[in-house]
Formats: sequence, structure tokens, C-alpha cells
Amino acid sequence: MHHVRVDQWSRGSSPLHTRDPRAKILALLVFLIVLATTPANAAITLAIDSALLLAGIMIAGLPLAGLLLRAMVVLPFSLTFGLLSWLVGDRWRAIGLVEKSYLSAVAVLLIIGVTTLPALLTGLERLGAPRMFVLVAQFLYRYLFVISEQAQHMRLAAASRQGNPHIHRKGRFRAAAGALAVLFARSYYRAEGIHRAMLARAFTGRFPLLDSQHFRPADAVFAFAISAFLILVRIQ
Repeated sequence: MHHVRVDQWSRGSSPLHTRDPRAKILALLVFLIVLATTPANAAITLAIDSALLLAGIMIAGLPLAGLLLRAMVVLPFSLTFGLLSWLVGDRWRAIGLVEKSYLSAVAVLLIIGVTTLPALLTGLERLGAPRMFVLVAQFLYRYLFVISEQAQHMRLAAASRQGNPHIHRKGRFRAAAGALAVLFARSYYRAEGIHRAMLARAFTGRFPLLDSQHFRPADAVFAFAISAFLILVRIQ
């Protein structure tokens, strides 16, 4: 199984990794609300928010460059809307769109990087998220690895057969389309087999965690301290 890099980050043991997912979700929610309501020209507030994120990355022991680069995935979208706002004369709104979207992406990646996705989804459910949403996200997370595994097998098989590198563009398109169809067909049958195995093992619609979650006093202090700090910085 080829796990994604962020999933590997979440297996750490830093002070942030050991906090209850519900505490981290609440802190993230407060951060996003505070960030969304911060004016784009409040440079000091945005700088403090950025410093808090950097401190969290350092405490968690996550690779700074890798996380910041992955957060840039939102920039093509925010830059597009920012450019439109700039063209209509709203310069601060354009700057705010880019700044806030990027900082939001960094914050979300930080929380995902210190919390395994099953634990994060269980935390969301215990905070009142719709059960169907959590179940769909859990299945999506697991079956993405099924598709990834099948794709890796097909890529290895194609490399072993040493396909013709001089095939023309139309031929390459047909080959890619055929490979995509085979990938999803193989993934479907593999997922169907996994689903039958789950039913045979009396799957009840819930994915139990190996480690039970306990909201300890330290988690409450963590969530309250981060939230209070962010609110105080915002209202100054």
C-alpha cells in the first residue's frame, strides 16, 4: 500500500499529535473564523496568525517546506479571484483573498498532518457532524488507496513491457483512455470484494478505532488557550 505523505506525517508523536482530535478541530474552527473576519490590511494580526502556524509546524516536527508547498494547491483558484478583484479596483480584497486562502490551507494541512484521518473523522462525528457525511468520507479515504494500489500495479506492468515511446499523440491518448477504463474496472471489482469481506465480518456501518479517544483536561486547556489567544489578537 502506497500511503500519501500527509498520512505518514500524522503517525508522529509530538505534543500536537497526542491532543484529542476534537480539541484540534475546535481550535482550527476558531482560527478559520478569526482569519475570515480579519481585515486584509491588518498586517500585525495576519503576521501573528502566520507565526502561530509556523510554531505549530515546528512543534509537530512536520517538514516546513513540504507543508508550505502543498498548501499552494489553493493559489491558482485564489489568485484567479484575486486578480478579478484587483481589476475592478478592490486591491485590499484581492490581497486578502490570496493571504487568507493560503493561511487557511496551511492551517488545515497542519491539523491533518498531526491527526490520522480516521481519528479526525471520528472527532467530527462526536462533535455533531452528520453521520452520512462521515461515513462517505471514511469510505472515500479507504477506497482511494485501492485505486492508488491498482494504478501502481498497472504502471509497473506497463514499464515491464517497455511500451513504444515513439507512439503518436492520438495513439497515446487512446492508450491512456484504455488504461483509465481498466483502472476503474479493476478498482471496482477489488472494492466489491472488499465490501463483501466487510459484510462477512458483520460490518455495522462504523469504523472502530484501535485507540479510543478521551477528551482530557489538557485537551480542554489546549483548545481554550488557542481560541482565547486568537480572539484576543483579533479584537486588538
